[in-house]
Amino acid sequence: MKQIKITFLFLLVSLCATAQSVYNVRDYGAKGDGKTLDHEAINRAIDACTQQGGGQVVVPAGSYLCGSIRMKSNVDLHLTVGARIVAAPASMKAYDESEVFGGPEYQDGGHTYFHNSLIWAEGQENISITGRGVIDGDGLTRHDTETAGNPQGGSIGTGDKSIAFKLCRNILIRDVTIVRGGHFAIIITGCEIGTIDNVLIDTNRDGIDIDCCKYITVSNCKVNTPNDDAIVLKSSYALKKPVITEHVLITNCTVTGFKLGTLMDGTYVPEKVNWVCGRIKLGTESNGGYRNIAISNCTCMWSSGLAFEEVDQGLMENIVVTNITMSHVHHYPIYITTGCRNRGPKERTSVSSARDITISNVIADDCDSLAGIIVTGMEGTPIRNVSLSNIRLQFRGGGQKVEQPYREQSTHYPEPRWAGPTPSYGLFARHVDGLRLRDVTFELLRPDERPDVLLIDVQNADIK
Repeated sequence: MKQIKITFLFLLVSLCATAQSVYNVRDYGAKGDGKTLDHEAINRAIDACTQQGGGQVVVPAGSYLCGSIRMKSNVDLHLTVGARIVAAPASMKAYDESEVFGGPEYQDGGHTYFHNSLIWAEGQENISITGRGVIDGDGLTRHDTETAGNPQGGSIGTGDKSIAFKLCRNILIRDVTIVRGGHFAIIITGCEIGTIDNVLIDTNRDGIDIDCCKYITVSNCKVNTPNDDAIVLKSSYALKKPVITEHVLITNCTVTGFKLGTLMDGTYVPEKVNWVCGRIKLGTESNGGYRNIAISNCTCMWSSGLAFEEVDQGLMENIVVTNITMSHVHHYPIYITTGCRNRGPKERTSVSSARDITISNVIADDCDSLAGIIVTGMEGTPIRNVSLSNIRLQFRGGGQKVEQPYREQSTHYPEPRWAGPTPSYGLFARHVDGLRLRDVTFELLRPDERPDVLLIDVQNADIK
């Protein structure tokens, strides 16, 4: 009998502890009716959870119209099936005012200000957003919130990001769906140790931005971005110093450029490409640079190609890409470049550099005739040690002979579309030291007047 009483008491204590660690937002006044502003009730639940040492804040089924939700340490914001957090329109002035940046802004407002977001956190740890619910950025702007209307920060009353974490540690975003995510569906800046897994994004600007971060994994995500980048690494000056983005793994992801909403509804309508569509990219913000980046087992459909761009005086090194399939490729399949845009303090004297980049096992069909593989460094500062192997690219062809020299990258924004057709349809390399090609195959659907390969100022080429 004594043993039974002890066991029962232990179970009772365990159940009470479990109950205390779960906080239902409806218990704190959230209505979930799609009309009432519910973010303050959700914030009360988060505060209560934090005061008790942490736990799970549960958002049950319903539509929750919200302004800024402030994540705090040791909290898991869990969206159950049927739960939908909907961003309030700017007219309701439901978003927190932007923080004071206090210095020259070398990056866009979207990278500078975080508090004017739908869900944000700064300086927190052990935070997560999980569950099969939806984050709907209906009321967010897809445009950059510059300092107009607010001398202390970004625009008053306007939210521009769905999820924004800055200077946080041990973060997790898993299983949620984000639609119409605003300027950034997810942006994490200056964060360490984090996972973004099994997230579905169908949005009107960037999908996932990882800026000045280390030890981050992006896995099993599906990201549809018909108007901008899908998964992009950056190293901006948002932390008021150059910070390298390093030790990042992107794996088992799909990026697409379908018309907004058609990934969600299953119609998969290709969008007419503007300047860019979809793609996995490093850049353009690159003050610190990128190191130890691995990208593997990804598929790209109706998307721009892989882009690796170091143009702001940082370094780009130890990049490994393997097992990539692409279909209906806009503008180019692979683009590696350095330049001297130098978007940062004038007193910086470093020069952009790139080295030790390996890309293998890539198959792409229906590639644009604008350009093939582009590898372009700068005169006197070549890109070093690029290896391309087991790559098969099918081009539409039909290109005409290019008479004029191809534009040097220099201070230009690094986008091949604005530079015009490359003088060779398959591979164009310039200012490179150490270029290794193995089993690289080009196929034309129509004749092309340009040569397949053109090398200019390329040293130590090893082509078989």
